Amino acid sequence: MPRFAANLSMLYPEFDFLDRFDAAAKDGFPGVEYLFPYAFPAAEIAARLQANGLKQVLFNAPPGHWDGGERGLACLPGRESEFRDGIARALDYAAALDCPRVHVMAGLLPASLPRETAKAAYIENLRWAAAEAAKAGRDLLIEPINTRDIPGFFLNRQDEAHAIAEAIGAPNLKVQFDLYHCQIVEGDVAMKIRQYLPTGRVGHIQIAGVPERHEPDIGELNHPYLFKVIDEVSAQCGWDGWVGGEYRPARGAVPNGTSDGLGWLRAAKALSA
Repeated sequence: MPRFAANLSMLYPEFDFLDRFDAAAKDGFPGVEYLFPYAFPAAEIAARLQANGLKQVLFNAPPGHWDGGERGLACLPGRESEFRDGIARALDYAAALDCPRVHVMAGLLPASLPRETAKAAYIENLRWAAAEAAKAGRDLLIEPINTRDIPGFFLNRQDEAHAIAEAIGAPNLKVQFDLYHCQIVEGDVAMKIRQYLPTGRVGHIQIAGVPERHEPDIGELNHPYLFKVIDEVSAQCGWDGWVGGEYRPARGAVPNGTSDGLGWLRAAKALSA
C-alpha cells in the first residue's frame, strides 16, 4: 500500500493546529502535509515533527493574500517580485522542516487577462522557481484544481499540467495528482494513474471522497481499487511518493471525528499486512 500522510489543514479540526501532529501520529500516519506553515515558527513545527516521529512531506508556497481571495501568484504578470519572495520563504521553511516538496498554486485567471499572457507568466515563474528549488534540493509541484472548488483557477487538467512540466524540462518540477480534483474535472482516474505515474513527473498524490470531499470511503470513487492500481504501477515504474488524505471529516470538528473516520486507512493497512 502507498505511504499515507495526514493533511493537517483539514483533518483533526477539533484540535489547534500544533496539536494535530500528535493526533496524526497516534492514528498511525507516518507523514503530514498542510496548506501553509507560515503562521508558526519553523522551529516549533520541526519540534512537533521530531517529537512524534513524523515526516513532513508537503506544504504550499505563500499564495498571495489568501484571506482576500487570492489562490497563488504564479500566473499573474506584475507580481513576480512577491512571487519570488514567497518562494524564498517557502524554501527556508522546507530546509528547516526537511520537507522535499513545495506546492506552488497557479492562481486565479483575471477576467481581463488573456490566458496566453497568464500562461507565459506562469511558465517563466515556474522556470525560475524550479531552478531555485533545485539549488535547495527540493521538488516544486504544480496542481490542477477543479473550478467548482476554486472558480477561475488557472490550472485544471492533468494533461495541461504535464505538458507544462515537460515543456519547462526541469527534473524537479513535478505534478501534484489530486484524484479528487481529477475525478471532478476529467474522470477516468485509474487510467490516468497508469498513464502518468511511469513518466516520473508525478511528485505527490492526494485523495478525498467525491463529491463532498469527505473520507475516501464515502462517495463515487473506489479508493481500495485505486490504491491497488497505484501499487501495481509503482512496482513497475519505481514510484515511491506519498498519498495525502486531503479531505474534510464527515463528522466535522467533534471529538474523534477524524479518528473514527479512518476505516479506509485501517482497511488499506490490513490489505498490505
